[in-house]
Amino acid sequence: MKKFLFVLSLFVLYTIQAQQRNFPTGPINIKGIILDQDTNTPLEYATLSFFNPRLQKVVTGGITDGNGQFNIEIDAGVYDISIEYISFETKKISKQKLFKNTDLGTITLALDRESLDDVVVIAEKTTVEVRLDKKIYNVGKDLTVSGGTVSDVLDNVPSVSVDVEGNVALRGNDNVRILINGKPSGLVGLNSTDALRQLPAESIERVEVITSPSARYDAEGTAGILNIILRRSKLQGLNGAITINSGYPLRAGISGNINYRTGDFNFFTTSGYNYREIPGNSLSETRFLNIDDNGLDNPDTFLNEKRDFDRIRKGLNTNFGVEWYINDSSSLTTSFLFRSSDNESNTTNIISEPDANGTILSQNIRFDPEIEDDVTKQFSLNYTKNFNTSGHKLTFDFQKEKSNEEEDSRITQDNQSAIELVNTNEDQDRILLQADYVLPLKKKSQFELGYRGNFNTLDTDYLVQIEDNGIITTDTDLSNTLLYKEYVNAVYSQYGSKTGKLSYLLGLRIESTRITIDQQTTNDLSKKNYTDVFPTVNLGLEISEKQSITLGYNRRIRRPRSRFINPFPSRSSATNLFQGNPDLDPSYANTFDLGYLHKFGKLTLNSSVYYNRSTQVFNFISEDTGDTATIGVDENDVPVIVPVIRRTPINLTSADRYGFEFTLIYNPSRKWRINGNFNAFQNNVRGENNGESLDADNFSWFARLNNKITLPAKIDWQTSIFYRGPNENAQTKSDGIFSTTLAFSKDLFKEKASVTFNVNDVFNSRKRMSTATTSTFISDSEFQWRERSFNLSFTYRFNQKKKKKRPQRDLNGQDDFEG
Repeated sequence: MKKFLFVLSLFVLYTIQAQQRNFPTGPINIKGIILDQDTNTPLEYATLSFFNPRLQKVVTGGITDGNGQFNIEIDAGVYDISIEYISFETKKISKQKLFKNTDLGTITLALDRESLDDVVVIAEKTTVEVRLDKKIYNVGKDLTVSGGTVSDVLDNVPSVSVDVEGNVALRGNDNVRILINGKPSGLVGLNSTDALRQLPAESIERVEVITSPSARYDAEGTAGILNIILRRSKLQGLNGAITINSGYPLRAGISGNINYRTGDFNFFTTSGYNYREIPGNSLSETRFLNIDDNGLDNPDTFLNEKRDFDRIRKGLNTNFGVEWYINDSSSLTTSFLFRSSDNESNTTNIISEPDANGTILSQNIRFDPEIEDDVTKQFSLNYTKNFNTSGHKLTFDFQKEKSNEEEDSRITQDNQSAIELVNTNEDQDRILLQADYVLPLKKKSQFELGYRGNFNTLDTDYLVQIEDNGIITTDTDLSNTLLYKEYVNAVYSQYGSKTGKLSYLLGLRIESTRITIDQQTTNDLSKKNYTDVFPTVNLGLEISEKQSITLGYNRRIRRPRSRFINPFPSRSSATNLFQGNPDLDPSYANTFDLGYLHKFGKLTLNSSVYYNRSTQVFNFISEDTGDTATIGVDENDVPVIVPVIRRTPINLTSADRYGFEFTLIYNPSRKWRINGNFNAFQNNVRGENNGESLDADNFSWFARLNNKITLPAKIDWQTSIFYRGPNENAQTKSDGIFSTTLAFSKDLFKEKASVTFNVNDVFNSRKRMSTATTSTFISDSEFQWRERSFNLSFTYRFNQKKKKKRPQRDLNGQDDFEG
């Protein structure tokens, strides 16, 4: 018996030692390779996560290299392995007993073909993805915007145009809703034009052009939605890119996107600082038609105004966040955004009165130095819960934002001892609440239900004071305090499915709007409450692997903002003012969009025909106020008095806008890439004001051509040419605008870095030239917001390659790579 126990003890000891030799408890290595199931090509940057069921968390992970291979060190144990790759189905391997160095062999991933979005990808550096309710333009390596701003990026996106003042339009319609990561953002700020000029271009991953928004999106924006997606990596470890730039007129900046992921936490930031000097100019020549009440034609009077702008823009913005993977199915993301800008603008107005022969009768110089400080703070919270079924999820969002914008001016004029002091202070508070639930039904259908609440309060304090001989008095005719509140509660639902080659997405959105206009200066209080229904229909048909058709319908709204309804005037000069209209009503639009995509070998055509019917449309008119302004004295010391012109918005009866656009992408070779976009539209406006017909029929168009070629020594050369055709409304005719941008780029340090040089507006021709005609005056004007500029930028990437080779299936079923 003792011998038996002794032999048994030796056997057990030997077995334990063998197990320890074969199944160590310390670190082990897990390797393998991940391939595309259809093509057997390696998938670089595929992500692996090792989930410990006992600890109920992801303990480690890794990514594949350029050959699709991985080698990850983990502690021995039992794990659920998850393999993910963008646009591919996630693969999960459960309860893997990993107690020794293991080769998992070849793992294949399949394209996510069952997704409702049915992505069609065109192999192009700036990749185009067509979905049922949107088109996505991945910014890629666009040399012409390196070292630039978001405004520069948008000006290079097909279907989008940015005018000389920075106003963004979609298919020629300037009522476009701009979102950041799908939500209103402090990055857009109180003045979206200036804010977009401060956010660095390098912070953008892609721009979604949503011309037929589904019910998931706000109904605001009759032209559609531009959704700007910021860069954020989810790769393990520390990675990112930093860009520094400098140029002439004097500019300098630094920006970066940095990501650090470890275990259950992912830290990310997108930050930048820039300094820019932006000279500009404008000129207007106005002829006042002096016809008296008896119809007698008296000698006309003339007024010329030349303005020079010397601007300095200094801006800091940072968006810092943490994503916490609570478990394998839940995540919580918090982020804090801070944006601060310190702007200076020195405007010199030279106002002169010539006679009919051009002889100057009098001249006055008005100097307006303005200092502007903007600060925005925003806190965001997002919770996402993924259920067992793929695509079944619940999300909650909360966002609180506070913005302040203060402007101070001290305006002086020749021959006047009085100094005009102007202070504008705007405080805005915004709260966003949102909940979305997505439920897959069967294999190719899903149902969505959601709520969104936008609560916006804007307090505007406009103070005008006159300082004369040390005595300061308030101009009560101009000073004003306005409290504007806009509360919008919305619910939506939508159902989508795919039957054979037909996909459809049907939605309904209901928005209840409460607007309060508290004119505190005059104790005028008005409220507007209305509830609207916004249906949406999006259809998609795959004719073949190379052809597809989309059809969309949606109803949209344009609400008048505080500046549009503020009845107290703000002046850009002594003779021109802007005044809001408190009686302005919202405008509604019904939009239809028919799209067609076809690939012919190396040439891809993406085209659309669209129609927009709007009612109660906004239109800006210019009119003689009946007031006068003294601009100086003539050679005989007689005061020179001229009329004051007012610009204000009104509602017109209707507008019919229809047009056609197409985008062509041609890749003759791997070193040569061409893409062009053409958009033509007709806009017919009907309405009148004070008995005067404001009917207008306007045809306009714009075209954009980008050509990129790789020269010897691997130098990339890109040329961007843009032309916007003439356009007009009832009062104003504008000439066409032409501009050209050139850029050259060279990779350094084994593609870890790049240096880029670009010239914006090579021929210094980006100017708006227009003529306004009314019954009382004719005015010719020229405006140039920014003169020709030169920029040099340097980008360095760490733990990140220039080309994240992400295989995508093009219309031929072949693979290509996105930059």
